[in-house]
Amino acid sequence: MRTIRTEDITKAVKKMCIDANLYLADDMKNALYRACDNEESVLGKKILGQLKENLEIAGNESIPICQDTGMAIVFVKLGQDVHIEGGSFNEAINEGVRQGYTEGYLRKSVVNDPVIRKNTGDNTPAIIHIEIVDGDKLEITLAPKGFGSENMSRVFMLKPADGIDGIKNAVLTAVKDAGPNACPPIVVGVGIGGDFEKSALLAKKALTNELNSVHSYWNDVQSVTGSSKDVVPDSSYLTKLQNDLYNDINNLDIGPGGMGGKFTCLGVNIEVYPTHIAGMPLSVNMCCHVNRHAKCVL
Repeated sequence: MRTIRTEDITKAVKKMCIDANLYLADDMKNALYRACDNEESVLGKKILGQLKENLEIAGNESIPICQDTGMAIVFVKLGQDVHIEGGSFNEAINEGVRQGYTEGYLRKSVVNDPVIRKNTGDNTPAIIHIEIVDGDKLEITLAPKGFGSENMSRVFMLKPADGIDGIKNAVLTAVKDAGPNACPPIVVGVGIGGDFEKSALLAKKALTNELNSVHSYWNDVQSVTGSSKDVVPDSSYLTKLQNDLYNDINNLDIGPGGMGGKFTCLGVNIEVYPTHIAGMPLSVNMCCHVNRHAKCVL
């Protein structure tokens, strides 16, 4: 059993809130720079150049990449051999968000009730997803999610017979309907499987993975014994699906800022989970070019 104190959790979350809002992850920065170099539309290239300049100013002057510093989404992998000491685990995370957004001078965007809408004043509470895993480590991934792109999210309850073509049509429909409102160039998170809410969680989680990556539930299964070995799927189709979606989205000519061009999206990330024989839930969660996230392991 390994003990982790809540004060260390708070300190880590505070730092991630600030870092994620000020500095873009390397994979996202590299993708944006490549798009800027390779965009063929004159207007699209100009917009990407402005985004690149904005990114550099933010880093040099330690100011937020975007004025919408988002709602704090926190993914936790909690080792089952970890003991949390010093108070409430959830409150430790929220205290980190509170300190990060207050001391980092980040915009506070959270309201206390979806109807009453009084600002909480410190960007809490965060949305916290906890997964119990093997080991004695605590992994925290924090993603500040702005709502320009969040509002463009979609859930599709597809039929199994819809197959790959149905998946592609659903994702393309979501992106086309979003148009310029998701602040392109975007990253598209796709969650397939599970049920209604699981697919949405998969899509959101996909955005925090390495850009242009795919992930299946079976990647996390350490050992498959007995007859269950026979049910492990060949998930090689996911890489092709991801590449097809990336190309199809970038052929929509929505382009940077919705002004037309080659780069509507910088990447497509897919997460897949087993599902029921009667359904194929699919969710699409988009993020603008900043796609902010930070990770730490305690």
